[in-house]
Amino acid sequence: MTQLPFSQACENNKEPILGVLRRVFADRSRVLEIASGTAQHATWFAQQLPHVCWQPSEMPANLAIARPRCEEYSGDNLSAPVALDVSQRPWPIEALPDALFTANSLHIMPWESVQDLFAELAGRAAKETLLVVYGPFNYAGRYTSESNARFDQWLAEQNESSAIRDFERVDELAREAGFELLEDNPMPANNRLLVWRRN
Repeated sequence: MTQLPFSQACENNKEPILGVLRRVFADRSRVLEIASGTAQHATWFAQQLPHVCWQPSEMPANLAIARPRCEEYSGDNLSAPVALDVSQRPWPIEALPDALFTANSLHIMPWESVQDLFAELAGRAAKETLLVVYGPFNYAGRYTSESNARFDQWLAEQNESSAIRDFERVDELAREAGFELLEDNPMPANNRLLVWRRN
């Protein structure tokens, strides 16, 4: 049996995230996941939320990491992962769904790509669209924990474009794109799960 790509972080956080998604995605029908990685989240959430059609996506160069797990999924509510670079606009998605989800991505991608993500949503997301973002954030320009400070230093060593983002700056982008913050949920390991809705 072939060993599937695996992320321990996904394994650790999937249950806490699901606890929120069960509630906020209760009335959603389609979800676009940005930066699906190993597709552990995509397959798990699709299995646990059978009323939702889940669309994984990943950078073209990383698509091969997401495919194997998706191909093993036996349900009918998970689409094949598509290539999506948020900075290559317009996105190759015919119509944006009623919800978007991304985990541990905003601190990896360059800040310009975070801006591009919200710019695309500003032009294309329909009213009532939900955006759910999981990951670490700084508040008032400060780390929320020593571990996040160490993690941010590690990110900078890997790539100078990566960094834990300031919540206020991301929320400003969201508001400029027509989104209102509905929830800021504390998560284990000093992460947050943010929920915005398009006005």
